[in-house]
Amino acid sequence: MTKELDFDAIKKAAEAYGPDMTAFLRAMISHPSESCEEGEVVACIKAEMEKLGFDKVEVDGLGNVIGWMGEGDKIIAIDSHIDTVGIGNRDNWTHDPYEGYEDDEVIYGRGGSDQEGGMASATYAAKMMKDMGLIPEGYKIMVVGSVQEEDCDGMCWQYIVNKYFDGPEDAREKIEFVISTEPTDGGIYRGHRGRMEIRVDVHGVSCHGSAPDRGDNAIYKMADIISDVRALNNNGCDESTSIKGLVKMLDPKYNPEHYMDARFLGRGTCTVSQIFYTSPSRCAVADSCAISIDRRMTAGETWDSCLDEIRNLPAVKKYGDDVEVSMYMYDRPSWKGTVYETEAYFPTWINAENAAHVQALVDAHHALYGDERIGVEQSMDKRAGRPLTDKWTFSTNCVSIQGRYGIPCVGFGPGAESQAHAPNEVTYKQDLVTCAALYTAALNLYDESKKIDDVTVFRAGATDNDIQ
Repeated sequence: MTKELDFDAIKKAAEAYGPDMTAFLRAMISHPSESCEEGEVVACIKAEMEKLGFDKVEVDGLGNVIGWMGEGDKIIAIDSHIDTVGIGNRDNWTHDPYEGYEDDEVIYGRGGSDQEGGMASATYAAKMMKDMGLIPEGYKIMVVGSVQEEDCDGMCWQYIVNKYFDGPEDAREKIEFVISTEPTDGGIYRGHRGRMEIRVDVHGVSCHGSAPDRGDNAIYKMADIISDVRALNNNGCDESTSIKGLVKMLDPKYNPEHYMDARFLGRGTCTVSQIFYTSPSRCAVADSCAISIDRRMTAGETWDSCLDEIRNLPAVKKYGDDVEVSMYMYDRPSWKGTVYETEAYFPTWINAENAAHVQALVDAHHALYGDERIGVEQSMDKRAGRPLTDKWTFSTNCVSIQGRYGIPCVGFGPGAESQAHAPNEVTYKQDLVTCAALYTAALNLYDESKKIDDVTVFRAGATDNDIQ
């Protein structure tokens, strides 16, 4: 149940911890932590949690670091992925991406916004709740530093659900909801599009390049298919269009149950992201060609509908048995050497705006900071005018937590999506403070008696493969 809160005291406590959160974030940034190489940053986080007096700190079999506060039977989790992408071309960075720097407003370095800043806010929010006696009665707080998200978003939580807990039913029974601390530009996010990694293979027959008509050029076949993939993304959906574009899912005619949610999340997209070939030599006809397709899915689209769309493209059907359409699998070992094989499928999810866990964050923001997005001067030009309750453009661990398993999620995190994967990445000191305060207030404003049955407006669900 909700309680009377001293919101000024919560803000004051968060401000007091501001320098500590900054120091903690800079320490995390100093440890390069690309996917599958997070061991050093896990040790840094574990040490910080132990220093702050977490009731229990552990590292699971995959390598996720988990800190616990409180003794209740029910769990509210706060998730931050602690792996980062690489730095790309070092010449694009004006300062060392791991040494970084800070000024009055920002913290510079790889991982600041995406998304070790969220880890700093979550860790200190749990400390605040313990210090102030604000761990909600009957609950314990689970602060997760998750690994390998950049490589395979959500796989870390597949491991947590199926190995740490006793499967999806047990996890749903014990976990009330999860806050994702991915960057939200000062907004509260209630969903995002899903995605898939699709592969198309085309077979051909090689011959000497001096007489190409004797062979069957796989690259030429793939060129036709690529043209159709491009049309699938770019075309409209009127009756005269032979390849109806993905924009069709915004139309009630094609997506009667979920078109409104699709309009909120944004249309699906597809693009060719990689191309491969085999050929005996540079003077021979290519005998195979393959492409990767990045497919973003909106409400109403599922894994099988997306694969079928590719299989039904005119060029794919034209080349018949010479074409194979499939979904990628992921099996890279974690930093601990553990392999958790899964499919490269990341389901769409969206919550009802009046869901109790979403409303708890909205109520907390109203009480602490008002009904509009806040931020520092550098960030407000992009935040001003955007709705407080919104959605991510990119994908997060929520694809598994809610999209696969139906455990309710909501997002609020420091930093900006525009900083993710970009050179000269920064996050904002004020955001660290704002998020720590909001997590503390929101968990205490959450009213489980106001839960609704249809929390999940759309959840694409799992495939029919034997993948947990």
